[in-house]
Amino acid sequence: MAEPTRLRHGPVVPQVEGALRDMLREGRWERGERLPNEVMLAAELGVGRSSVREAVRLLARDGLLDVRHGSGTFVTRTEPGQTGQPGQTGQPGQSGQAEQTGQADAAGELDLRHLLRRARLLEVYEVRRALEVEAARLAARRTRPEDIARLTADLKRRQEAAEAGPAAFVDADLEFHRTVVELSGNAVLLGLFASVLPVLREALVEMVTYETGLPDLSCAHADLLDALARGDATAAIAATTRHLEAVMALVDPLSPAGEEVR
Repeated sequence: MAEPTRLRHGPVVPQVEGALRDMLREGRWERGERLPNEVMLAAELGVGRSSVREAVRLLARDGLLDVRHGSGTFVTRTEPGQTGQPGQTGQPGQSGQAEQTGQADAAGELDLRHLLRRARLLEVYEVRRALEVEAARLAARRTRPEDIARLTADLKRRQEAAEAGPAAFVDADLEFHRTVVELSGNAVLLGLFASVLPVLREALVEMVTYETGLPDLSCAHADLLDALARGDATAAIAATTRHLEAVMALVDPLSPAGEEVR
């Protein structure tokens, strides 16, 4: 077995994805070859199976792996810019130029994916703002004391999931917001929120996994809960808007905050 890869402190999924990309680039597995199963990869990398599963999903999305349910995960291609089969060499004097070209192509593709991911996130948050601001206004009028207890439990689960990985944290966060939309008492708003939930979840998992400098929005969530408990629609709108627009400023390349973190 290969020497275990040592991961640094910090988000686990990006490091696992990077380690697997390195293995693919180095030709550890040939095209068409099946990867070791989740348990073996998790043991080698010293991480949980869920982290391996999420990293494999991201690599499959980029076209490097093919996940065939019931059969396993197979290599479809290596990193962009790499040509030929592992171990294949070109003419003397050409390897350095080819390597530089490959690195530039890979960097360009990563930059493009980064910009596309942010554009998609911005669209998702524009939809969230349209739905959740009105939901917060209505919920402030209609929330009962027993509903506050439910929201408090949702918020506690969100806080506890902060160290549980991107997918678990996003699921807990969305459950809190779904409860707010439900408490609006508007079935159409709830139906619209439920219809965009799969796209929203996927976009948020990618955001938590890849984006740096994400603002801590715990206070905005607590402020929303407090506003709903007091029945203050204006404060509920303000807390929801502050929460959503903080992220929109981060991912919008035309905003000062978006330029700052690019």
